[in-house]
Amino acid sequence: MANVQLEFLANAGEADPQSRPLLVLGQLHNLHRLPWAQLRGKLQPRVTEELWQSALSTLNPNPTDSCPLYLNYATVAALPSRVSRHNSPSAAQFITRLVRNCLPGGVNRCIVMVCERSEVFASACALARAFPLFTHRSSASRRTEKKTVTVEFFLVGQNNGPIEVATLKCLASATEGVRLAARIVDTPCNEMNTDNFLEEIKKVAKDLGITPTIIRDEELKERGFGGIYGVGKAALHPPALAVLSHTPDGATQTIAWVGKGIVYDTGGLSIKGKTTMPGMKRDCGGAAAILGAFKATVKQGFKDNLHAVFCLAENAVGPRATRPDDIHVLYSGKTVEINNTDAEGRLILADGVAYACKDLGADIILDMATLTGAQGIATGKYHAAVLTNNEEWEKACVKAGRNCGDLVHPLVYCPELHFSEFTSAVADMKNSVADRDNTPSSCAGLFIASHIGFDWPGVWVHIDIAAPVHAGERATGYGVALLLSLFGGASEDPLLNMVSPLGCNGDSPPEDMERDSKRRRLV
Repeated sequence: MANVQLEFLANAGEADPQSRPLLVLGQLHNLHRLPWAQLRGKLQPRVTEELWQSALSTLNPNPTDSCPLYLNYATVAALPSRVSRHNSPSAAQFITRLVRNCLPGGVNRCIVMVCERSEVFASACALARAFPLFTHRSSASRRTEKKTVTVEFFLVGQNNGPIEVATLKCLASATEGVRLAARIVDTPCNEMNTDNFLEEIKKVAKDLGITPTIIRDEELKERGFGGIYGVGKAALHPPALAVLSHTPDGATQTIAWVGKGIVYDTGGLSIKGKTTMPGMKRDCGGAAAILGAFKATVKQGFKDNLHAVFCLAENAVGPRATRPDDIHVLYSGKTVEINNTDAEGRLILADGVAYACKDLGADIILDMATLTGAQGIATGKYHAAVLTNNEEWEKACVKAGRNCGDLVHPLVYCPELHFSEFTSAVADMKNSVADRDNTPSSCAGLFIASHIGFDWPGVWVHIDIAAPVHAGERATGYGVALLLSLFGGASEDPLLNMVSPLGCNGDSPPEDMERDSKRRRLV
């Protein structure tokens, strides 16, 4: 899978499935609407129309099903016929599973995805998750041939015309972002340390023509970033705050995405056990998602000021490590008594959101992080948790998740009841809760919000992606599609406009679009 090139074409052309294996994928009722004339050139002479119809009649998805059409060269697979209200209509998670399990092998393969236009974006991102880029298997290094998977969409239902070139370009950008994020998260810390993560940021900056802002090591301490510096000071590779900024003419608002980039989390002196530490290379999932999303967003055209803030550190053990009982002064000016060095993500994000507020003048601040193990208990393996000071944005996150396949579910936002968990006798707050049974995922998010203030008039959104950042032992690239969808209303791309729950819609009349350009697009 690591050397697979993913191509999206309006028409994948004709080929014998023995030379180009084929997977046809969609909900059963949509597969029945796929004309044989559309498939004939991709299946003949191996599969006849009668055999195709017979295969469809045998499918009984519960929740999915598949049927081989010709040996292991051609397969048809059916997605769930219905999904619940908390799932994506695209059934994105099942798309990834079916592609992994049912796509025939080969150097040059084809997928025909049958769906409605509103499900194209989520389906493409789900397909991308099936083709991770990172591997260090010795067998992979001996293979020199490049593999190609060509994806063709056949649209059914309303607005079922051909896929536009602009849509194909958007899908390529989005899936590239998903795979970039997944590659970073899959890469172990002996390669993806803070130095190498900064190189990834610099590569994206160069591609976009942006000069990054980077604050490192002792400069962090000198400038007051006590959270990032305190967490990362014990590591061989020093901590950093990096910022990528897109500031177009005509911007009406300023948005900041703040990502947690803990490249490895030992827990610090509050050290993790031998069963809970493996997998902590994934603790940079929030920063990786923001990097992938920022690249795709800017490439597709974004109308407003957008800043990507990366809080990078390795939570290591050593003579310089932060101790429980230490007190740090964070960038907000507030003091924090450390009672758990394994609650480090909130410390670096507190510095990040304070920087976004004070230095970048953000109207909207979204932080994304693999923050708490409790998130997986609260909202499960597939749904990230959202905590926000704005009810409209809470609903928008849930809707964006359904539109793009990166599912989201709300947490309780009630600082007047929960923030007292951080009470300290000697500092403004502690960094970990007194009662771990009192909605710890909500409390962890509230810690971050406290450093911009609960009375801050802007929009603050916290997305905890601890569980959905991976499926089994592989990263998912979670968060890229969600950010593209959630902020798609400020994009110049029609597809992102369509999947966005906020701001202008691609179908708006011209006079509404003109009026929208003169006011804040998302708030």
